[in-house]
Amino acid sequence: MINHEETLMDGVLTFSDVTDGIRVSVQSYFLEGQSTPENGQFIWAYRIQIDNESTQTVRLLRRHWIITEGDGRVKEVTGDGVIGEQPHIEPGGRYIYTSGSPLGQPSGFMKGSYIMEDMNGQEFSVKIPTFSLDSPYSSRRIN
Repeated sequence: MINHEETLMDGVLTFSDVTDGIRVSVQSYFLEGQSTPENGQFIWAYRIQIDNESTQTVRLLRRHWIITEGDGRVKEVTGDGVIGEQPHIEPGGRYIYTSGSPLGQPSGFMKGSYIMEDMNGQEFSVKIPTFSLDSPYSSRRIN
């Protein structure tokens, strides 16, 4: 079961999904000081919070990201764990990390999934909600 919601957490737009009792919440931040728009380099940080609302300890094994730039170009990123870790998350526990992503466009969005493992060694996929990457340099046009 997946539930998607968008809320404000600490005044920041937060995208959240729940899959099989694992809640993934994401906030993104444009990093103006690290970006060089004149060179087509736009940098974002994103903060991920994973809450284990299930009754089992889980381990985050792998990640899969789909990154779509404002012009429609898509890049996929896969790898073991997150930020060099494969955390175990107890029932009622939480794991938080921050990472980042560069784009060649002033806007885009990201989505993805984690492969988790339960106490019985069964792997399952947990959705990472789609979240936007918007900079002050993106032009918004309505049709």
